[in-house]
Amino acid sequence: MKIFHNDQHASHSARQEIYRGKLVPAFETPARQDAIEASLRQHAMGEFTAAPVCDDALIGQVHDAAYLKFLEGAWDKWLALDSTNAELEAFPAVWPIRTLRTDIVPDNFCAQLGLYSMDSGSPLTAGTWRAARRGADCAAAAAQALIDGADVAVALSRPPGHHAGADFFGGYCFINHAAVAAQNLLNLGKKHVAILDVDYHHGNGTQAIFYERSDVTFISVHGDPRTEYPFYLGHADELGSGAGLGFNLNLPLKHGTGVDGWFDALAKACDAVTQSGCEALVVSLGLDTYADDPVSSSAGFAGFGLRAAEFARMGRALAALNIPTVLVFEGGYASDALGENFVEVLRGWA
Repeated sequence: MKIFHNDQHASHSARQEIYRGKLVPAFETPARQDAIEASLRQHAMGEFTAAPVCDDALIGQVHDAAYLKFLEGAWDKWLALDSTNAELEAFPAVWPIRTLRTDIVPDNFCAQLGLYSMDSGSPLTAGTWRAARRGADCAAAAAQALIDGADVAVALSRPPGHHAGADFFGGYCFINHAAVAAQNLLNLGKKHVAILDVDYHHGNGTQAIFYERSDVTFISVHGDPRTEYPFYLGHADELGSGAGLGFNLNLPLKHGTGVDGWFDALAKACDAVTQSGCEALVVSLGLDTYADDPVSSSAGFAGFGLRAAEFARMGRALAALNIPTVLVFEGGYASDALGENFVEVLRGWA
């Protein structure tokens, strides 16, 4: 099994974030991927491989050019406002909500930051672009590995990506790595690709990127957006639009849904993957369904209650589809358990 790891992921290292109205220590830190890499190496779960640099044009197929240009130069613009900003993370504070215009890009950097973001909880740091761009290389390389004959390939592409839309960042995500992997599979000859998102939070960015397309089926099992982030997308009546009608399936679950309910939904999702007739599968592998995850927790309940044994069961269910698969690392914020949980997914697969 080839594991493409983002050797620049630690460049994106936030110290704090805004969470539930408070400035708190960041949840999305380099320790997340470090823990997974350490466990995978300890258990000899695969071959760690450096990804070649992918073509910028590939990323441009799933992201808007103006957004990518903004993201690449954002930190320099942040420092240009005030040199002491080097000691801070950049957070948006204003957004072009309903009745406000988005067709004219403001000259003011703070306004640009709001134009290209969806929330105030995703800190932009000095190394954000470098890390996110290198993560895209990992996703593209994992897709290439399937073309070269691999049954499964892993993209440890931190920071995560599934909340990033064509022209905005949010939910700790800046480049949508699952979308990059799917697009590369299509570019390399696959006629139809499915994306299965098992993160606790709906992959709003991935859905939106492919919502009007018929060459990608998007399927997601996640917390009900009426109560869970990202709140404004992920409902069951979102079926796709135009050419993409019928190629989008959301399986939202109420907060407090336990292991049995989650696996019932996963079974439906796996049936939909099979029925899609896809030639390759991309799994947005978020591990914040874990019982003790600090971000997906509220009212004494976290995730959907999964623990190590359930992650192995998940791996077995995905492997049973018998479809060449890219596993893209997404959420999961209990760093002390992430390594074990990720290893269990791959053990179940094996």
